[in-house]
Amino acid sequence: MAHLGQSFDANTISPDSAFEPLPAGDYLCMITDSAMKPTKNGAGHYLELAMQVIEGRYANRLLWDRLTLIHPNAKTVEIAQQRLSAICHAVGVLQITDSAQLHNLPLVVRIKYLDDPQFGAKNEVVAYKPQHPPATAPAAHPKPQAAAAPPWSHQGAPAQPKPQAAAAPPWEQR
Repeated sequence: MAHLGQSFDANTISPDSAFEPLPAGDYLCMITDSAMKPTKNGAGHYLELAMQVIEGRYANRLLWDRLTLIHPNAKTVEIAQQRLSAICHAVGVLQITDSAQLHNLPLVVRIKYLDDPQFGAKNEVVAYKPQHPPATAPAAHPKPQAAAAPPWSHQGAPAQPKPQAAAAPPWEQR
């Protein structure tokens, strides 16, 4: 409980009701909260994930996803497990026992914009990927390096090649 130090009358201020879905695209996010909840029909349980956009114009906006990990339909569970695996790979935590292990780690979340006839416009998460490509990914286009001077050239120590900057992944090139 917090004392406001003054009286506030909501009748004198228009409420902030502008809550439009985000445009479709990739957003750098982190999972900030998660919970297992029962499905509406009680036949299973889903992992609800709350994610926060952490950079750009839409920083601090929230997104949600649900992964139905326990359900009588094996295909439903398989899809949820594949998405959870994508999240684990994206944040670099491949074995988990608690969804909190995925919290506060950056990952790229791809969303699409849906115009739902029943509920109106909304976002849907369609993919997860790492913030940066894995270290084992080959360089996009390695530049040839100058050959070192041969030892008989009497030019002292062989020339050391200058380190090359890695190319930004396609989703970061803007």
